[in-house]
Amino acid sequence: MTEIESLTEADAANELMRLAKTIAYHSKRYHADDAPEIADADYDALVRRNTEIENAFPHLIRADSPNKLVGAAVESSPLAKVTHAVRMMSLDNAFSGEDVEEFAARVRRFLNLGADEAIALTAEDKIDGLSCSLRYEKGKLVQAATRGDGSVGEDVTANVATIADIPQDLKGTAPDVFEIRGEVYMAKADFAALNERLMDEGRALASQREQDFDPATVRQFANPRNAAAGSLRQKDANVTASRPLRFLAHGWGEVSAVPAETQYAMMKQIAAWGVPVSPLLKRFESVADVLAHYRMIEAERAEMPYDIDGVVYKIDRLDWQQRLGFVAKAPRWAIAHKFPAERAQTTLEAIDIQVGRTGKLTPVGRLTPVTVGGVVVSNVTLHNRDEIGRLGVRPGDRVVIQRAGDVIPQVVENLTRDEDRAAYIFPDHCPVCDSEAVAEEGEVDVRCTGGLICNAQKFERLRHFVSRGALDIEGLGEKSIQEFLDLGWLDKGPADIFRLKNHRDDLLGREGWKEKSVDNLFAAIEAKRSPDAARLLFGLGIRHVGAVTARDLLKHFGELGVLRKCAFEAHAGDELSIAELTIIDGVGPVVVQALGDFFHEPHNGVLWDDLMGEVSPPPYVVETRESEVSGMTVVFTGKLETMSRDEAKAQAEALGAKAAGSVSAKTDLVVAGPGAGSKLKQASALGIRVIDEAEWAAIVAAAG
Repeated sequence: MTEIESLTEADAANELMRLAKTIAYHSKRYHADDAPEIADADYDALVRRNTEIENAFPHLIRADSPNKLVGAAVESSPLAKVTHAVRMMSLDNAFSGEDVEEFAARVRRFLNLGADEAIALTAEDKIDGLSCSLRYEKGKLVQAATRGDGSVGEDVTANVATIADIPQDLKGTAPDVFEIRGEVYMAKADFAALNERLMDEGRALASQREQDFDPATVRQFANPRNAAAGSLRQKDANVTASRPLRFLAHGWGEVSAVPAETQYAMMKQIAAWGVPVSPLLKRFESVADVLAHYRMIEAERAEMPYDIDGVVYKIDRLDWQQRLGFVAKAPRWAIAHKFPAERAQTTLEAIDIQVGRTGKLTPVGRLTPVTVGGVVVSNVTLHNRDEIGRLGVRPGDRVVIQRAGDVIPQVVENLTRDEDRAAYIFPDHCPVCDSEAVAEEGEVDVRCTGGLICNAQKFERLRHFVSRGALDIEGLGEKSIQEFLDLGWLDKGPADIFRLKNHRDDLLGREGWKEKSVDNLFAAIEAKRSPDAARLLFGLGIRHVGAVTARDLLKHFGELGVLRKCAFEAHAGDELSIAELTIIDGVGPVVVQALGDFFHEPHNGVLWDDLMGEVSPPPYVVETRESEVSGMTVVFTGKLETMSRDEAKAQAEALGAKAAGSVSAKTDLVVAGPGAGSKLKQASALGIRVIDEAEWAAIVAAAG
């Protein structure tokens, strides 16, 4: 019995759920955010594990199975959306010659071909870029779109117009409608030159501002794929035009006519129209020949001008492609033969801790430089505290590192973990601001609790503090915040925003700041001296305290000072304070811990006192009307049939009552709908009054 077959059904279902969430997260990081966190090989391993479990337990396949999804949704993109006439698919993967032979055997079985009938295949390098579809009508480019989730992508027509490889008009005669699909990419040399240019611009900016140049502040791209994706998906096409993007076609989408009968002939036709295709595209009559082509490309990989991560094989005959059709997210007539991850041995010289903009502490290994796949590697990701513990790595260890694609390499084996040396101790304080660094229950990431006082987080936290959902200070945008941070005017945190008026003369002397714009900014700041308490709490950026939770907390406590005292005492373990917080609907142990961690941290206490010296948030008041439940604590349980839970909660608050999420000795009334369970039993045990939805409606009506 294999390890997969030995899984219980419950174990399989739980693992499929975890895999679906993990794969969806990393897919979004790669396709939508252009910021992958794991190597391609690790991502492929997750997908492979998911597939193996689904094959063993087909009745457990989830609606959100990774095998049904392509790319990532683009809801949050600022670009216009485009619905693809023909879905842009993904590809299934092969990881060995045996996998490729099995692919050919499946094709043979599906088409019911004789053993002696040849299966012609095309083979071309799999470029690591951003998928893009180019729609030509009567030979003219009318629209370009990214893949997105395969069904809906982003409109990048104006951006694509700046890419020299992509013709605005096809050469010769083309069908009325022809969508050419391929990859937008950046060559290795162009990528290196772009990052060097960004570094030079950083030096020039530092010189202008007469300050020391810090290379760590320059926002360079991590790899050519990220550079290409980030450059293409710009609202301003002028930014795209300044980046050295290229394009290679590998297929087509919607067409009004098919001018050839084979994949190879079609690609040659696309090349004849003036659209580049891979120079390594070949046609072969056997699996042995395509595998030989694969080995040749793999050997030349490091010397190629652009990044590739495998070789793609496609059935050459288009009529066979049509008969083979598609599975959930990929064609049956194509497969991507991925390259194995490249490995090397070296010494881990040091472990540095980097603090991200959200406070996450990420360990980075500093290596004795080593060449892996033609690239010199000196840094390696160690992911988190648990990964360091799993590998048992310490400075001085000999390690095996793996590089797959251009994601930052990772350690896959510690060759000297048995040597008698002390274990590495992960820091429990932030290396930037010395605030406590903690991991919440059930999470592997360790985060700095310093928030607004931590220099690593300061920009992001201040940007959030003045955002529309928080204090909403008009005129204080990202550019201005960064400028004021660089000048040292916001060193003490958000309270410094209200002291910017002290720099009025200096600001008037700076480029882009005129008397009217300066006065408008200061007037907008002064207008927030008495901010809404819930907005101010949300603006502090306390983890897990969103806008809704902030309002719920203030509805309950009324004043920020009262909330702070309760959260501080809850952190010390005071059971009454914990109960006082958790009685609030939507507030559980995670929120209680986050509030306690924030207010317990001494640095945050200093920041808080400083801020309260500049602002005076009035008590949070919810307009209410007198009713028989005024001043009571009400709990809704069971299925509500005439209103939503949020409506019920709003009604209670409008009647002067507090809507709580759990029953306790402080509960005065329980409104129980059909299916009420443990809360109803608890109310009965405590002797709390229980009414149904109709009686509640009568109370609301009586209050007018």
